[in-house]
Amino acid sequence: MSRDGLMPKRVARVHPTRRTPIFIIAVCGVVFATLAAFVPLKDIVELVNIGTLFAFVVVNAGVIILRRTRPDMERGYRVPLVPIFPVIGIGLCIYLMTELRGVTWLRFAIWMVVGFVIYFFYGRSHSRLRRGDVVNPEAELPG
Repeated sequence: MSRDGLMPKRVARVHPTRRTPIFIIAVCGVVFATLAAFVPLKDIVELVNIGTLFAFVVVNAGVIILRRTRPDMERGYRVPLVPIFPVIGIGLCIYLMTELRGVTWLRFAIWMVVGFVIYFFYGRSHSRLRRGDVVNPEAELPG
């Protein structure tokens, strides 16, 4: 995300030997340790569940959309029986999401709003893709 301009370049800094993103690992470690100290495990698990299930809904929808809009796109794996399997996947994920408590939905909505605010006030204006820059995933990351 940092290479794409959606996050500050400092986030992409990697260890010179291990090539791991040390800065963001440290920041996430502190944030998650603090959350774990003050938030009940059940609440954390439910937030992880709803976030993961939502991501699966988006991925399944993306499979259907890309198959229709870019049928000749090179793919490492082709999902069989599109749109049947992705629709089933979306339905099952939504069913599981509806079984979560209302407070989890509220927290998820707040988290999504925070993400959108960050994107629209920082990421959108810094996006290399939006500016037309070619993003090379093989490019050397800052050390």
